[in-house]
Amino acid sequence: MTSSSGASRRQVLAVAAAAATAPLLAGAPAEAKPKQPKTWDLTILGTSDTHGNVYNWDYYKDAEFDDSKQNDVGVAKLATLVNQIRAERKGRATLVLDAGDTIQGTPLATYYAKQEPITSTGETHPMARAMNILKYDAVTLGNHEFNYGLPLLATWIEQLGFPALAANALNAKTGKPAFLPYVIKEVKLGGHGAPKLRVGVLGLTNPGVAIWDKGNVEGRLVFADMVATAAKWVPEMRRRGADLVVISAHGGDSGTSSYGPELPNENPTALIAEQVPGIDAILFGHAHNEVPEKFVTNLTTGERVLTSEPSKWGQRLTRMDFTLTREKGRWTVTAKSATTLNTNTVVEDPAVLAAVRGQHTKTVEYVNRVVAQSSVELSAAESRYKDTPILDFINHVQTEVVTEALAGGEYAGLPVLSIAAPFSRTAVFPQGDVRIRDVAGLYVYDNTLEAVVLTGAEVKAYLEYSAKYFVTLPAGAPVNPETISDPAVPDYNYDVFSGVDYDIDIAKPVGQRITRLVLAGTDTPVAADARFVVAVNNYRRSGGGNFPGIVKTQVYNAQQETRQLLIDWAQAKGVIDPADFFVPNWKLVRDGVPVF
Repeated sequence: MTSSSGASRRQVLAVAAAAATAPLLAGAPAEAKPKQPKTWDLTILGTSDTHGNVYNWDYYKDAEFDDSKQNDVGVAKLATLVNQIRAERKGRATLVLDAGDTIQGTPLATYYAKQEPITSTGETHPMARAMNILKYDAVTLGNHEFNYGLPLLATWIEQLGFPALAANALNAKTGKPAFLPYVIKEVKLGGHGAPKLRVGVLGLTNPGVAIWDKGNVEGRLVFADMVATAAKWVPEMRRRGADLVVISAHGGDSGTSSYGPELPNENPTALIAEQVPGIDAILFGHAHNEVPEKFVTNLTTGERVLTSEPSKWGQRLTRMDFTLTREKGRWTVTAKSATTLNTNTVVEDPAVLAAVRGQHTKTVEYVNRVVAQSSVELSAAESRYKDTPILDFINHVQTEVVTEALAGGEYAGLPVLSIAAPFSRTAVFPQGDVRIRDVAGLYVYDNTLEAVVLTGAEVKAYLEYSAKYFVTLPAGAPVNPETISDPAVPDYNYDVFSGVDYDIDIAKPVGQRITRLVLAGTDTPVAADARFVVAVNNYRRSGGGNFPGIVKTQVYNAQQETRQLLIDWAQAKGVIDPADFFVPNWKLVRDGVPVF
């Protein structure tokens, strides 16, 4: 028999054994999990292509901005979103960047570049006032920053309370960066005692500046390839201690260029992400698209690069969020994402409005000045596919200016042709009072007028290239004016001529569409060796749009802004009457039958 004391000992042993095996039994507590590393977060906010928009205002309509999608515009709207996010993230790191095209695009920006230029008045540019209130961390120079010349650009940069970047804009003589290539911002990730993160921001501007603003930069600046420039500077930033590398690039992600292959790629953002190791994210612009979040895999490392583009004019704000861990003094990004926020969800920031109110008011007063009376209403709504008086107005003024300038000289005996593009589908000269804003709404770009000599063969080749704007529509097929153009070709890359008569047959393939090209008012075909003076804007003459034959030495270049020439002509005449300038000289046809 077993004693009671022995039984007690066996019970104790059984309990001990049960305790030893408890973690393996159902319902027993699990083993402690390994300690998870602490995480921190960083938010980067991005804007791009604000193009002189501060107020949510359409200066051409003298009304609050509105479009078919109910978008809003302006830095004042962006500021409200930025301030909201900063408040939500109080005590945590938030950076604000811009990817360029800032000081051109509205009458407000034009006024302080042309009417009262900041280079002569000493006044602070409205975009500097607005952006300084918002407290950006850095801005990249876009191609339009160079539109008004290097002195005005330098003045604007001096007025900013933050760095302006452009690593691939190089001094033509020394080959060294003409602007600051990058900054490394040290930010604290949290409250007292939190570790610091070094964020490197590299700025890349667009190589197309060499074409589009040749007159301002030739011999002074050269523009290196954006991919090669990133490959040079990203490792350097890492060597100098950047824990996170972000590129702010003024170039789209299509991989294509609007100009020919003679310059580096215009839209290489995806190529940069693919080909250059060590990049965490790219904020990009230039293409005016909304890309909330797009990942591109780097071909060397396999790492996914986060990219985002925040539309245009302040309609969207990019938000990039990063989660990071730190081990043995090294930072690792464990998660990243991006989205775009719509500025039509918020009101304008009152501090930004106050900072620019006087300049906004002065601009509104200026653009509302009456310059002439129009005998009838003139609209640009059909100018893409019909010969309209309002586009002939542009061509007539350009022809007149060039003809007068060349009178008595070597080229006085040559016929003068003129080229214009339908920049706006909404421009209207109302019957009665025509104001500066009406003319500015027709000619929305800050182009200057030039002229070159083309042969008849070159005129035909130019017209054939322009005619690729239209889709191919067989005879008898229905025609919809809204879909008659190729969506890949923007309106500003379709040109019409005055001074010759021609037909565009949109039933024929691209390159074979100019079926009639004759001297104005005659049935005489334009001879291949005929010579013409052709009035053209500086953007096109410099190669913008890659039109054939137009990149030539100018026979006229007085550096006169086309928009101002139109305003001056209207003021001098006092009356805008189509009878003075409208000459129908081109039409769309199919098998010789007019489309409209």
